Amino acid sequence: MAAAKLITISCVASVFLIFFIKSSNAASYNVITFGAKPDGRTDSTQSFLRAWAVACRSAQASSIVVPKGRYLIKNAVFRGPCKSRITVQISGTIVAPNDYRALGKSDRWILFIEVDRLSIIGGTLDGKGAGFWACRKSGRNCPVGTRSITINSANNVIVSGLTSINSQLSHLVISSCNNVIVRNVKFIAPAESPNTDGIHVESSTGVTITGGTIQTGDDCISVGRGTRNLHMSNIKCGPGHGVSIGSLGKDLNEDGVENVTLTNSVFTGSDNGVRIKSWARPSRSFNSGVKISQVTYRNIQGTSATPKAVAFDCSSSNPCRGIKLQDIKLTYMNKAATSTCKNIGGTISGVIMPRSCL
Repeated sequence: MAAAKLITISCVASVFLIFFIKSSNAASYNVITFGAKPDGRTDSTQSFLRAWAVACRSAQASSIVVPKGRYLIKNAVFRGPCKSRITVQISGTIVAPNDYRALGKSDRWILFIEVDRLSIIGGTLDGKGAGFWACRKSGRNCPVGTRSITINSANNVIVSGLTSINSQLSHLVISSCNNVIVRNVKFIAPAESPNTDGIHVESSTGVTITGGTIQTGDDCISVGRGTRNLHMSNIKCGPGHGVSIGSLGKDLNEDGVENVTLTNSVFTGSDNGVRIKSWARPSRSFNSGVKISQVTYRNIQGTSATPKAVAFDCSSSNPCRGIKLQDIKLTYMNKAATSTCKNIGGTISGVIMPRSCL
């Protein structure tokens, strides 16, 4: 049975000291040398893959250099394991095809899989998602859509200074990974774009996300099953749906979520702040099978998008337990907001606005 516990959401100052050491004798591979064209029209997919293959075979640390310019890339899988550390240094923009159908039935545009000691530094990804969104809105028969960049089954990864715009679906997916640092990223899509989560994390341990600006119209960060030891800080979120854990409990036997922390973050124009979502399944008499416990909300202040600023609607079969509210100050249009509670137990301390229903 899935569980969500040991979650802290607060505004307490946090400091992350990150040391990135670049080897002075790293080999360097420029994608233009392998035939890539920085004109935004010539398909450079195979050139990027050839550069990757050489770097992956290198016994010494290596860098793949993407100079300034625009590089057209179709579906690309950068597969490991590789012999040494690889840094992908992007100064230009990697663009998807104008025709969203050119990416076919794959749900991934750029995939890094089974790669350890990977760094992706700088650059911009342009997913050209508008055509795909229009297809979905029209109700036509559309492809499944692609996530701009997926990192799967990888360890010791750094993503730093990356910009992603107009992804068809999620901008960055981290799945089945350990020890990932995402810092100073900027992910942007129109407020009305569908299912364009900024960062989705699932089945991963030891992920740190810090210093990001995420304005994607959907979840800024979504946390899926099997996520443990996730630390988020200094996030500028919105417009969108806020930061969400879940939806959890869709499957009968599903790994839970543990030790998730969000600090020092600002939500602007988001229709939610922080939320935990779970499925109500027919097999459970339309109650959630997710056990939610030991969740702390601390030092949260601002204005609510709706008159109801706080809502706990927990399962009758698995009530929420160990919920802590401390120093919450939320209003609605300069007036008192409201709160609702169902099937929940916990404690309050400090000033609580709106008046607590715990």
